[in-house]
Amino acid sequence: MALTIGDAVPDFVAASTKGEIRFHKFLDDGPGWTMLFSHPRDFTPVCTTELGEFARHKSAFDALGVQLVALSCDTASDHAEWCKDIEAFKGAPVDFAIIDDSDRTLATRFRMLDPDEKDESKLPVPVRSVFFIGPDKRVRATICYPPLVGRNVPELLRVIRALQLGDAHPVATPVNWQPGDRVMIQPSLSDEEAAARFPGFTKHEVPSGKGYIRMTDDPSVPTTAPADAPELAASAAAAGASAGAGST
Repeated sequence: MALTIGDAVPDFVAASTKGEIRFHKFLDDGPGWTMLFSHPRDFTPVCTTELGEFARHKSAFDALGVQLVALSCDTASDHAEWCKDIEAFKGAPVDFAIIDDSDRTLATRFRMLDPDEKDESKLPVPVRSVFFIGPDKRVRATICYPPLVGRNVPELLRVIRALQLGDAHPVATPVNWQPGDRVMIQPSLSDEEAAARFPGFTKHEVPSGKGYIRMTDDPSVPTTAPADAPELAASAAAAGASAGAGST
């Protein structure tokens, strides 16, 4: 089965660099969200850059309540040895599980294999699949790259932030959206409901006369400064003045 948006993620048991994983329990024990991603092979250049960047950005995923879990058709012992190279190259330890799918059970089951890319044994290797799994154990988004194209970690973080924003508020993120940018109000809200939920929203006029392009500020961004903001600003200004005086 190919996992697609809306699918319930099936349970499975697999070895990993963090011990045996029973996937549904792994999801239940996690922070809420999970990003499962495959890579073609250990000890290869592009995969090393990718896993290294995931390791370097792990705190950003943690902050969003997302646990990482990788997968390839290599053994857990190979994964463990390769992690030493990754840390040496990228400067960050790989502190998340990498699943041993050396028998290709999961890669076959989830249709991750690339029929045109093969290892030295002439067996197909996984593509660079990404599955964003929500707290309900359902696939919320998927991205698939060929083996020759490395993924963009900030884009994966952007997708997660957009999904979480849409879960919390009746909004959608437009093209090239970045956290803090204005967002689109969902068509399911009437103008009256939108005005109550998002005071001061903007409706853009278009030739069709249909008022479907409605934008508002990112509702996840605080609209008022913290109560101690003036004190913090004054403290920062004083520190700057002191530093300037000391440098003359």
